[in-house]
Amino acid sequence: MSFAIGMVVALGCMLGGFTAAGGHMFVLWQPYEFIIIGGSGLGTFIVANPLATIKDTGRAILEAIKGKGPKARDYLDVLGLLYTLMRELRGNGRNALEEQIDNPAESEIFKRFPLVLGNKEMTAFICDYVRLIMIGNARTHEIEALMDEEIETLKRDKLKPYQAIQAVSDGLPALGIVAAVLGIIKAMGALDQSPEILGELIGAALVGTFAGIFMSYGVAGPLASKIKVTREKRCRLYVIIKQTLLAFMNGAMPLIALEHGRKTISAYDRPSIDEVEGETMGGGKDAEPMKKAA
Repeated sequence: MSFAIGMVVALGCMLGGFTAAGGHMFVLWQPYEFIIIGGSGLGTFIVANPLATIKDTGRAILEAIKGKGPKARDYLDVLGLLYTLMRELRGNGRNALEEQIDNPAESEIFKRFPLVLGNKEMTAFICDYVRLIMIGNARTHEIEALMDEEIETLKRDKLKPYQAIQAVSDGLPALGIVAAVLGIIKAMGALDQSPEILGELIGAALVGTFAGIFMSYGVAGPLASKIKVTREKRCRLYVIIKQTLLAFMNGAMPLIALEHGRKTISAYDRPSIDEVEGETMGGGKDAEPMKKAA
């Protein structure tokens, strides 16, 4: 929603200011200039990126425009699932939890948290490290190093669309100059025409420079930044999982371990302790208030 509002404000002020200054809107309508710039940008994007990144970029653009970063419900689902798994592991041991971890799609525990179960990468991440905890001989610092490496790999993969769009954004001003040069070449072939016609051709060529710069700094650049912010927020969910499980491995009670994870959430989005308590207590009759656990 914010992306759409921002674009309306940017375009409205730019075009409104141009019109108020005495400009004519029809002069800016040069479809062939936009085809040259947009087509060249798209072509270079396809050349520079593998098919998997191209597909993921489409998903990332939709996520950014729709603002599909983690919401309060996502954080509470992650914390609720982790609490349930830790409580089961602490109270019933390995045998009770092994079947749930080996087949999360059929697990009654995971089914209670559909937002997590719907994310296959995150579900696999949780299951892999809970399985390592269940083995019992894993050292905390080794698990932490492994988690850091995997999170860094996930983040690097998730930010490839940002890097791809940013590369296109950096190249659009130059492509605008290319379009302008082609327009000037066309104008040079019409030097024998009247000044009015020649002026229109030169004006059309200059629109290419304007379009390239605006598409770079007014559209592609902000979109790339929005993708980066959205994807980084989604990657923070893995840090929550990491801190929670590491605290549990170090001997913390499940609710105390959740507090380690909760504190890694941005202050703008962080659920309160009461909300986390309510979520965990709703997830199982054996949940205890945070104060008693402390």
